[in-house]
Amino acid sequence: MNIMYCSVAGIVSKDNKTHIKNALDKVEGVQEVGVNLSSGTVQVKFSPPASEREIKNCIEKTGYKILYE
Repeated sequence: MNIMYCSVAGIVSKDNKTHIKNALDKVEGVQEVGVNLSSGTVQVKFSPPASEREIKNCIEKTGYKILYE
C-alpha cells in the first residue's frame, strides 16, 4: 500500500472535506482518505490501479488546487 500526502488550497469547511473524500472514494484502488481541515492537508492510502497522478487529477477536477506534496 502507498501513502500520499499533499497540501490542498480551499479546504475550509466540513463540506469541502466531504466533497474531496467522496470524489477520491470513487477512484479505484483508494482505500482510505484523511482530510485535515486545520492544516489543509490530504492523506490518501492507495494501491494499484490508483496512482499519485490520478489522485492529484481527481482533487484538481473536484475544484481544489494542490499547493505542494
